[in-house]
Amino acid sequence: MTFNKIKMAIYSTILTNYYGFKLTKFKKFSDKKKLRIEYSTKLLNKLNIKIKVVNEDRLPRDGQYLLISNHRSIIDPLIIETATQNTNIFGHWVAKKELYNSAFFGKFVRNSGTILLDREASKMSGFFKDIKTSVAAGSSIFIFPEGTRNNTNFVISEFKEGSQIIALKNRLPILPIFIRSKADKILKSAIKDSSKEQIIEIEVGEVIDYKHRNISLENSYKEQFNIA
Repeated sequence: MTFNKIKMAIYSTILTNYYGFKLTKFKKFSDKKKLRIEYSTKLLNKLNIKIKVVNEDRLPRDGQYLLISNHRSIIDPLIIETATQNTNIFGHWVAKKELYNSAFFGKFVRNSGTILLDREASKMSGFFKDIKTSVAAGSSIFIFPEGTRNNTNFVISEFKEGSQIIALKNRLPILPIFIRSKADKILKSAIKDSSKEQIIEIEVGEVIDYKHRNISLENSYKEQFNIA
């Protein structure tokens, strides 16, 4: 491991845990959103990564949505938080159990506003109940429909059906976001050498009506962003 990588690892660990502890003091969605944006901004600035939002005018300023995005990099949530920082939309992130128990991310994930998804659970009723409670409290839901990071050569991997079910059950319009840049490769490059500014481009799609249950969410997403 190079000196730059070691330095970045130490910085990100300290920053993540600092905000993990700080978030325990705040319960209001607006306060959590502010701290999530602060954290995202500081870490991306340290990496010298800037976010360019295409079709930013499509981002709603208010309301509740199921925000969906493709997923290639560990910094994808930071990218989304940065892209939506000028809106009043707060979303609970759907987070897998491994992140909840992570020594690096655990405290931040548990306190920043997330809903636990345990894919090993025999029943999913508890998960969907937590989603409903969150929506009833006024929150949006942020999710990666692919279920995990896409390490394939395809632009996106197959969407899990759970995302469309969440939208239908909770009557949430679907807000699609596409991280067009290869954020995983950009992150690796930035960790190695952050002296050069790098740009991650994301695109905001048109809101999808949750009532279109006969239309595949994956196909709608591909069509909007011209993904073959």
